Amino acid sequence: MLSTMYQEVTPGVTLCECFARDGLQHEPGFIPTEIKRALVERFAAIGFPRVEATSYSNPKVVPQFSDASDLLRSLSRFSGVFYKATCANPRAVQRAISDLDAGHGVNEISLLVSATEAHTQKNLKRTRAEQWANIAEMVSVANGRFRLVGTVSVAFGCPFEGEVNPESVFEDACRFSELGVQHVAIGDTAGMATPLSIKGLFNRLKAQKNLVPIAHFHDSRGTGLVNCVAAYEAGVRHFDSAFGGAGGHPAKVKYGGGFTGNVCTEDLVGLFESMGIATGIDLDRLLATAEFCEQALGRELHGRVTRSGLNPV
Repeated sequence: MLSTMYQEVTPGVTLCECFARDGLQHEPGFIPTEIKRALVERFAAIGFPRVEATSYSNPKVVPQFSDASDLLRSLSRFSGVFYKATCANPRAVQRAISDLDAGHGVNEISLLVSATEAHTQKNLKRTRAEQWANIAEMVSVANGRFRLVGTVSVAFGCPFEGEVNPESVFEDACRFSELGVQHVAIGDTAGMATPLSIKGLFNRLKAQKNLVPIAHFHDSRGTGLVNCVAAYEAGVRHFDSAFGGAGGHPAKVKYGGGFTGNVCTEDLVGLFESMGIATGIDLDRLLATAEFCEQALGRELHGRVTRSGLNPV
């Protein structure tokens, strides 16, 4: 009955696989470039229309992505797939443009702000005002050459400041839109959101013209999947996730006891598909890909259906 109801509502959702960037930023040890390449290529091959491939972070600060250009240079691409790289400042956008000019760049970049001053200082080493000035300059430097994705971190609660005013998050999302950034990811960075707060914010966002909201949730408190359903019911059709629930914060900036992992891809795909919500992902290869991610990190991750199998109903 539930499956039939959702089939009548929507043709499906668009998922972005974040393991190769958001997932790996958590890892203290360097993952070889050839493994990253194999991961990104596999994600695209099984049907993800958006893949977070790497980050143009300062290599001295985040050495995990010091191979960003090398990875992109060697990457085999799938037609129609958006490959994303994160950019923290205008210099990072310039690097993205250099790779694009060289013929091996990404076609999507993400621009990050935090909803609170404390998280901005911890994560970006600057004030919110300074970061918004950075965002405006990055949009100018990008000059329409990429699809831009804005991200608002700690949107539902900050590990350093606590409660976050949803009005401030709404204004941040609209500010991105005013700058011409139509896709905006709302990040539950510390897993503090509830279905009620999710619906309250996304019901407002869906009414905004020229704004495509993206649900980027973490599962710190075991609420990631139910929050995704709440977002779906509030009209969201774009979701971020990472195989095995990996990642969630940089290796050097820990909060939530260090357990701030992303919503688990294989569990989210399994849930949506069992509800009759099409994801476009090759289910026959889903769990093998989850196991490949575990092999890449050399340990068992948090995917439940990786152990139990997909729902046969």
